[in-house]
Amino acid sequence: MTGEQMTGLEVRVRGQVQGVGFRPFVWLLARDMGLTGEVLNDAQGVLVRIYGETDGFEARLKAELPPLARIDSVESHPISGLAEDFRIVASEGGEARTRVTPDAATCAHCVEEIHDAEARRHGYAFTNCTHCGPRFTIVEGLPYDRPKTTMAPYEMCPACRAEYENPEDRRFHAQPIACPDCGPRIWVEPESEGDPIEVVAKRLLAGEIVAIKGLGGFHLACDATNQDAVQTLRDRKRRPAKPFALMGSLPMIRDWCAVTEDEQALLEYPAAPIVLLEANKFPEGIAPGQSTLGWMLPYTPLHHLLIDTVGRPLVMTSGNLSGEPQVIDNQEARDKLSGFVDAYLMHDRKIARRLDDSVERITPQGPMVLRRARGRVPGTLPLPKGFENAPQIVAYGGQMKGAICLIKDGQALLGHHLGELDEALTYEAFLKADADYAELFDHRPEIAACDLHPEFRATIHAYETGLPVEEVQHHHAHLAACLGENGWPLDGGKVAGIVLDGLGLGTDGTVWGGEILLGDYREFERTAWLKPAPLIGGDMAAKEPWRNLLARMDQAGCGDAVEDLLPDDAPVSVLRRAVERGVNAPMSSSAGRLFDAFAALLGFHQAQSFEGQAAMWLEARALKEIASDGFDALEALGLSFSNGEIDPTVLFMAVIDPDGAGVGDWTRTPAALFHASLAQAFADEARGLVVSGKAQAVALTGGVFQNALLLDLTLCALGDVPVLIHTKTPANDGGLALGQALVAAARRL
Repeated sequence: MTGEQMTGLEVRVRGQVQGVGFRPFVWLLARDMGLTGEVLNDAQGVLVRIYGETDGFEARLKAELPPLARIDSVESHPISGLAEDFRIVASEGGEARTRVTPDAATCAHCVEEIHDAEARRHGYAFTNCTHCGPRFTIVEGLPYDRPKTTMAPYEMCPACRAEYENPEDRRFHAQPIACPDCGPRIWVEPESEGDPIEVVAKRLLAGEIVAIKGLGGFHLACDATNQDAVQTLRDRKRRPAKPFALMGSLPMIRDWCAVTEDEQALLEYPAAPIVLLEANKFPEGIAPGQSTLGWMLPYTPLHHLLIDTVGRPLVMTSGNLSGEPQVIDNQEARDKLSGFVDAYLMHDRKIARRLDDSVERITPQGPMVLRRARGRVPGTLPLPKGFENAPQIVAYGGQMKGAICLIKDGQALLGHHLGELDEALTYEAFLKADADYAELFDHRPEIAACDLHPEFRATIHAYETGLPVEEVQHHHAHLAACLGENGWPLDGGKVAGIVLDGLGLGTDGTVWGGEILLGDYREFERTAWLKPAPLIGGDMAAKEPWRNLLARMDQAGCGDAVEDLLPDDAPVSVLRRAVERGVNAPMSSSAGRLFDAFAALLGFHQAQSFEGQAAMWLEARALKEIASDGFDALEALGLSFSNGEIDPTVLFMAVIDPDGAGVGDWTRTPAALFHASLAQAFADEARGLVVSGKAQAVALTGGVFQNALLLDLTLCALGDVPVLIHTKTPANDGGLALGQALVAAARRL
């Protein structure tokens, strides 16, 4: 070849393009098109320099992506240069502008390999390739290369090195590449003779509890078909009622649940979330009082090998002390989980950051993310039109379901679920996540965004950063999060937001939670709300639903009719005096507490052992009523509306005294009619704002809208007006930071 310069293109690709086989894909594409040049990873993504007949290269680049790749943008400009062939060259550093790929469930090729007795990775618990395996849980820096992962201590054997360096191999530059000769290993404690997987399987089948180190932390596992083992796990973990997650093969899941095509697709998606499925078999103790079970497929080779060997579904619940983050370190597991377990299945690969399992469900409107974590993080969302010049921002979310959001380069990165920040160790994990995300993504925020509540730890931390702080009202942040997820433009006009959740400090100093807001990213006005009732005992009202029932019935002047439903030891007279004097009984429009009150009216008399237990019980009861009487039989009661207040009194009177309330027989379907009536009341007011031209659409947000029945009924009641809902980000406080970041950006823009 002569030394003459050639014309070509320099192509910059940004997005999820590292650790997904993107460079070998480009290499094969260039070779197929007869091009020369080079491709490399750097901190901004992937850079390609190509020479020759480049027409059609960009189109094929976008159309023929590897399975895990996602492109945000492609920029190109002409260049000239000289290259004799096409090469994959070493990565370059610099400011981090790319994103790390989320962890991906084991692909079909690797599953086949671990079951192939002739393959050198037969039975190997850390088998992976460029299409699957750990990513975010092992990366410690960018660019994403092996020396910057927790696989750095494992030197590749010659066989793995040959695969790693061969662009035609599916393990080319698969950073976690390993085999039994050179990679991480597993073992059982207390030490036992034999294959660790077989040893653990025998212990599980014998009814024992085993702590299993996975991808983002430890699980506590037991045989889900063994009622005694399940109860033992509940007793040891002091978890009386919160549903346990389950893991099993697809045939195992189908034996317990009807699985639709969409649900199967979600189970099999590389994110491998826990998916809530309607159950037709309910072994005692798995999910008391619920209508759904949370299932996930095995998502690592270790899990595949274990499920195959046990031959039964397993409970797989987070390995942690109550209220604390999931354990990720071996010694930490020995120290903290010894009171729960009979044995440990350990491995020696370090977990760079803890990630709980994501939780999702399929609704009649499509997928819904309930908890955003492993497999979904650190995926990013493009900022809507109008936010192109947004500064770098960090938002810290709320007190419950903590999560952090970063804005940079036209993208929003909503971080993983952290938990309740009132727990000291969870707050410590929150601080670590803040530093971790900032370092990993070279984030230099100009603004910190937070909730209005001055006592939230996330709010206090925002001020401790020393950055200019933007406080965002809780429900405005929920509204903005829903707008942002749906790509609503900065200047797209006002939206009527139905925001239903547990609590949030309002701009008037009261506790909000059942609101209709008319607004956009910059501002809002509160146009309607649930009639406030006292939170008797403050925080205790969220733990003991009967307190909310007492408040609502006293408010309606019918307290005597409900005293038989209260605990025998309830200090009713003392609490009523406290309400009269305004002592520890703040007024609240909380929809979450309204659900608690109605659940207590229908028989949920115990204290809640986990957040949302009473509301989930009420939804499950409503679904049973509908299954018996039919969806078409629902006829919503009209809730009175005056001076902005939606009054739910008639819902309670319809149960206590249906004749006096003039509503007929509510006895067969009270839970279902409660849902339908609440949906209709809020839909009527929000729809009116659209019909009048004050709003362009309706947005449904807040944790109460993770109730799939309420969501469906509200959508039906809204009719043909445009509606925005959550699908990719949680409607609950797990999505709050996204909304805070967008509001802060809009104000600065």
